Amino acid sequence: MRKEVTAVFDIGKTNKKFFLFDSNFQEVYREYTKFDPIVDEDGHPTEDLDNLQQWLKDLFHEILEAKEYEIKAINFSSYGASFVHLDENGEAITPIYNYTKPIPKWVIEKFFEKYGPVDDFCARTGSSNEGMLNSGIQLFWLKYAQPDVFKRIRYSLHLPQYLSFIFTGIPLSEYTSIGCHTSLWDYEKKDYHSWVYQEGLHTILPPIVSTETSINMNYNGKRIKIGVGIHDSSSALLPYVRSLKEPFILVSTGTWSISLNPFATTPLSEEDIKSNCIFYMRINGKAVKASRLFLGNEYQLQVRKLDQLYHVSEDYHRQILFDENLFHRLSKDLKPMFRWEYLENQTEMPYHTINFPTYEEAYHQLMIELVLLQVKSITIASGGMHFKNLYVDGGFTKNDVYINLLTHYLRDMELRTTDASLGSALGAAICISDTELNSKFLKENYALKKHVPLIIK
Repeated sequence: MRKEVTAVFDIGKTNKKFFLFDSNFQEVYREYTKFDPIVDEDGHPTEDLDNLQQWLKDLFHEILEAKEYEIKAINFSSYGASFVHLDENGEAITPIYNYTKPIPKWVIEKFFEKYGPVDDFCARTGSSNEGMLNSGIQLFWLKYAQPDVFKRIRYSLHLPQYLSFIFTGIPLSEYTSIGCHTSLWDYEKKDYHSWVYQEGLHTILPPIVSTETSINMNYNGKRIKIGVGIHDSSSALLPYVRSLKEPFILVSTGTWSISLNPFATTPLSEEDIKSNCIFYMRINGKAVKASRLFLGNEYQLQVRKLDQLYHVSEDYHRQILFDENLFHRLSKDLKPMFRWEYLENQTEMPYHTINFPTYEEAYHQLMIELVLLQVKSITIASGGMHFKNLYVDGGFTKNDVYINLLTHYLRDMELRTTDASLGSALGAAICISDTELNSKFLKENYALKKHVPLIIK
């Protein structure tokens, strides 16, 4: 008898992943691939859309014919801030413009001349002013910089919804993709911002449906429930929201460390905007306050410098365990030692030469300085609300020094770590299921671990 499963394509910028989950959301199959990027008309790297589409179809057809599994549903999770522009025949007419692509200065100036001031606009749309990363601005750029291309657009689909479109042929929009720093959504009005209507963009943005929407279709002779896709950050948050009863902050760590507050009730303040705080969106349309820190990127850079300074291997930092005596000695008279490359420096304070006798001591100094920035980021995301529960997932959960320092500096919170390697894929599977999650879900599926606060005498 074939096992009934839910299939999920989880498309990251680097890794393209495919999962099968059983009825208990246990992973029963996975497959990874990578594609070399191609370039757009300006030579900027971008997604190989043709290769991606072919891989999606070939792999899905292969699994459909597999004797071990019976696919009952499929959904899609992907990164945001990316549009696929379709003509009236449903064919892509431009590359997926990478959100790292520079946007002409005159476009931004023209936009905010019409729809500024900048701070007010950013607060209303939950978006920082970051060019192509605000994918709505991409539509404005196309309209005025490439009018002939813009006139050919019948629909602009957010990437998760394009993945669904490949299988259904039905163009749709959904809330989590619209709400992820696109500059399209007015969080006060709970509708597209007025600029979207003034520019006529609403005519090329497909109808909005609930993220939990699914389309029942006959696909290659099989009855399958096909989801409309979900933005990956919102998807990764979903299992926590569904299974936890008490309010919490989730810190998702990796290249970026993002502190997520899904219980925010107030608009972004001017100070929030200056602190790189934005909104994501839950599947029910509610705002998720998100404070971003380029922590993992900075960490890798500074660790490489320490490796060279102390002549150790590039993996040496992974074996460093927290040393309470070192922490006590360093924290008594803490002075800034590290000048950041990607994080904001405290420029009014003098920096000191790194001349510790051992790598371990220099590493603890680095981690203290980084974790203090992490604590500040968590505080910003909290927005004045008191949270008892703090969850951390991602790469830094394996960093003993980071976790111990976090428990010390946030002693009034209960810190738990999770091994959410399935992340957004599992959230996408849950999104189109009718299953209720209970409080044991994280323990059974995410290797939930509680950490005792570190009390330094």
